[in-house]
Amino acid sequence: MNKTGKIEVICGCMFSGKTEELIRRIRRAQIAKMSVIVFKPKVDSRYSITQIVSHNKIKIDSQCITSSNDILNYSTEYDVFGIDEAQFFDKNIINICKKLANIGKRVIIAGLDKDYKSEPFGFMPQLMCEADYLVKLRAICVKCGNSASYTKRTTKEIDQVVIGELDKYQALCRNCYNNL
Repeated sequence: MNKTGKIEVICGCMFSGKTEELIRRIRRAQIAKMSVIVFKPKVDSRYSITQIVSHNKIKIDSQCITSSNDILNYSTEYDVFGIDEAQFFDKNIINICKKLANIGKRVIIAGLDKDYKSEPFGFMPQLMCEADYLVKLRAICVKCGNSASYTKRTTKEIDQVVIGELDKYQALCRNCYNNL
C-alpha cells in the first residue's frame, strides 16, 4: 500500500480548543494502531514539560524541543507527528512538515494564527497555505458570548511572545475586540 502523507493545520485564537483537537486526533491515530509522536516548543512550559495540556487539562505525552530540526530525528520511527504551539517554532518548521508529508507521514499542527495585535503569528500563515486540511476553531467571546476569533492581552507587556493563560489573555469576537 502506498502511503500518502498529509499536513493538517488546526488554528484559531486562544481558548478555542486547538490543543484539545490535536490530542483528539492523536488519540484516534493511536486507536488505529499508528505510531505517534507529539512535539512542543521548549518556550511553552505552562502546564508541563513532558506533556501537551489543553486549558481544560486534557493531556498527552510529548517531546519538548528547542528546534524544529529535532523533529526529523524521528522521521523513520513514527507514522503520525503532532506539533503543538507551532507559532513558536523557527521558519524551518515549514520545510520539516513538507518533508514529513512527502515521505508519507501524517503531520498534525496546532497553533495560534494571530497574535494579541491580530497580526499573523510566526510561520502559521505559511503552514496554513501548505495544509492539505485546515480547520480554524473559535472560542467564546468573554464579553458578549458570540464566537470569538481574537485574542486580547490583558497585561501591559508588548513582546509578541508572552506565555500566559486566563491571567494574561481573553478571547473576544471581532466587535468586542475592535471596540476596546
